Amino acid sequence: MPIDAWVREEVEIPEGVEVTVEGNTVRVKGPKGELEREFSYPGIRISTEDGRVVVFKEFPRKKDIAIARTFKAHIANMVKGVTEGFTYKLKAVYSHFPMTIKVQGDTVLVENFLGEKNPRRAKILPGVTVRVMGQEVIVEGIDREAVGQTAANIEQSTRITKWDRRVFQDGVYIVEKAGKPIKF
Repeated sequence: MPIDAWVREEVEIPEGVEVTVEGNTVRVKGPKGELEREFSYPGIRISTEDGRVVVFKEFPRKKDIAIARTFKAHIANMVKGVTEGFTYKLKAVYSHFPMTIKVQGDTVLVENFLGEKNPRRAKILPGVTVRVMGQEVIVEGIDREAVGQTAANIEQSTRITKWDRRVFQDGVYIVEKAGKPIKF
């Protein structure tokens, strides 16, 4: 079979991580926890062989190749999540009114934002922990998408509209992802 007749993407399974594939469902279990996700696309097969997860498609088109590589990236993120986890750091910035940030159940409350009487709320997705240390907020978890969405929810809760952003720069902003600073 010529090399162009198929696409094969592989993800290495590190020691201490167990991956099981049942139909379209991939389950990854590691030291930090367990993740499960369903991958469904016509003709793409996912299997495990020789300590690797293999995503395979015969006679692929451009879109099939893109989907196979996307599945590979998602599986690699699942493996990284159960071994290392994901961390986002946010920082509360204010110049007009001192805001306070609290975690209450599955909600983050931002109080006194721009002097508002009602707190702004951001949802914490399941499997994600949020810690507040002064003006720093740390979002951690094993599911990359849930951690990123929770950090985005917190950042978006303090979004300002109808005011000049150059003057009112107050808000909670993502400043670090996975130990790497975000450049503005």
